[in-house]
Amino acid sequence: MISVADLLTEERLPSNYFANDVYVRGTLELGLLENRRGDRLLAIPDVMLKSIYAGLTTETGQAAGLVLRNCGRWWGKNFYARFCEELSDYQKKAVADLPMAEFLQSLQECWRSHGWGLLHLNMEHQNQGFLVIEVQHSPFTAHAIQPKRPAGALETGILQSFFSQLTGRDLDCVQTSCESLGADRNRFVLGLSSRLQPASALVEAGQPHDSIMQALVNQS
Repeated sequence: MISVADLLTEERLPSNYFANDVYVRGTLELGLLENRRGDRLLAIPDVMLKSIYAGLTTETGQAAGLVLRNCGRWWGKNFYARFCEELSDYQKKAVADLPMAEFLQSLQECWRSHGWGLLHLNMEHQNQGFLVIEVQHSPFTAHAIQPKRPAGALETGILQSFFSQLTGRDLDCVQTSCESLGADRNRFVLGLSSRLQPASALVEAGQPHDSIMQALVNQS
């Protein structure tokens, strides 16, 4: 019979490191936010985010989306490094050695705890070489950057960089639905650039997500 003492040979039993109630810590008197390692966190009010988008659009015009995407790629590269470092330090093993279910749960909880919305990986088209990332309640797409265009350029860059490093492949990413345009969630399709090439034109033409995915999986 296994005793409780045998199970408690370590100082703590690994759980969800990024769980919001333990990951984010604040000092109200000092106005500070930190994660459980003591690294500083920054809270951005919605009005500030809206002002940044508006100012960027005024200064760069139609290039605003490209600027945000490039910022997202830089952000995603650093986010991946921090995510892997924190998770591997806590679990005492490399991220590559974690079960897929545990890795996905950690990523979803990390995304939520940072206030970026609810993230879900849709693997319906994995066998065709496409991964669909769904994000609900995103603060980054709450305000349209350009009329009738998806507003998740920043997230597109983040996800492209993150999953490119995770898979060791140079992936591209296209947003196919957006909450700012009335969709129930933001959808981002990841795949090789050569396979994703038709998606951008279909998005520009106003095609819905399902039609875009159908076209992608049916291409020769």
